Amino acid sequence: MNPIDKISEFKKFGSVLGLERMTVLLDKLGNPQDDLKVVHVAGTNGKGSVCRFIYEVLQAGGYRTGLYTSPFIEVFNERIELNHEYISDEDLQVYTDRVVEKTEEMIAEGFDSPTEFEIITVIAFLYFKEKNAEYVVLEVGLGGLGDSTNVVKEPLASVITSISLDHTDRLGETISEIASEKAGIIKKGCPVITSVRNEEALQVIRKTAEDKGAELYYSGDGTYDVLEDSLDGYVFKADVLGESFRLKVHMLGQHQLENAMAALTALIVMRRSKTLELDNDAIVKGFENARHMGRFEVMKKNPYVIIDGAHNPDGAAALKNAVHKYFREVKPLMVVGILADKNVDEVLNSFRAIADDFIVTQPDNPRKMEAAVLAKRIEEKGGRCLISEEGCRAAELALSKLNDYDFVLFAGSLYLIGEIRGILRKCFE
Repeated sequence: MNPIDKISEFKKFGSVLGLERMTVLLDKLGNPQDDLKVVHVAGTNGKGSVCRFIYEVLQAGGYRTGLYTSPFIEVFNERIELNHEYISDEDLQVYTDRVVEKTEEMIAEGFDSPTEFEIITVIAFLYFKEKNAEYVVLEVGLGGLGDSTNVVKEPLASVITSISLDHTDRLGETISEIASEKAGIIKKGCPVITSVRNEEALQVIRKTAEDKGAELYYSGDGTYDVLEDSLDGYVFKADVLGESFRLKVHMLGQHQLENAMAALTALIVMRRSKTLELDNDAIVKGFENARHMGRFEVMKKNPYVIIDGAHNPDGAAALKNAVHKYFREVKPLMVVGILADKNVDEVLNSFRAIADDFIVTQPDNPRKMEAAVLAKRIEEKGGRCLISEEGCRAAELALSKLNDYDFVLFAGSLYLIGEIRGILRKCFE
């Protein structure tokens, strides 16, 4: 059985928060996570971008660096990356077999089975240790406190990006409850960097950091001044903790500047604490190298075709702001598909502020919102919709209408964006 199918067999155990299963399984494998130097990143939005910025800077500094993220965009192997190379199919097979063998052993001993995400996380820890990663940038999967990545005992830094209402069925129904879950990655004596603006959430983070004796740094205390702004990216002057930098980033949207400031603050904090050595040239190079698939990603120019995994209210609002900034007084066509368990109305309010015309499709995921249901919701808000249930057909239909619109924007679930990205790459390469 191929490794992905073998891992997928654990989907039947659902998504269960808690570290008990991870603790047992990792102990059987020699606790590889304890030998890794980890930067741990949580948040509702922005954590993937912050991870990418830090990862690229560490590599530019000459360090052998691992990156663990979720979900993947196009191929499963993206989730475990080391020095710009995804885990190979061969290595994925080897490490999956080893982890599953120990999983079967723990189940035979009467322990509960790990979940799919826990299996993948353990594979990543073992792979990074045995491939001699000097640093690992670790993205939280869901929440923080009970997330499988939270077995890391002493991260070099804990970074918490924006916090908003998402996954309320799992993390809590209020901002304070969700912030408490995210703040669960804060460890005793380990520095905390946050870009959280919501005062209610910030209070929770402050209190948790204080209780843990962890020094807290707020990236919003730094300042930045945009010098150049175009669809190619930003050039900006950043002042962080008394140090100044002139940086270029290619990730678009005001929120990406804030993500860059969070990443920069974390890097400076770690440099000052002597947990890494890093010169300013590496910082500049790393930020310029950073790219994030599926986040306001330009797939084609003239006319523009853009993809964005905006799947919750904050992400959709950020997308709306970016479109209004770079595409004033234009007629766009949006192709959308989202999951039913999201705050659909708020997401659609932002989408409707972008476009009048939509092609409505659905992600290849059990949690999908049916295209017909989504189309009805958009039409109730005054939008005009065509329905194409299969993502590939929706992409073909949208591209056939390129000459009728100023640009085409694909947005919504990352499960959809991953499928669309593969199609578009083949069309435009």
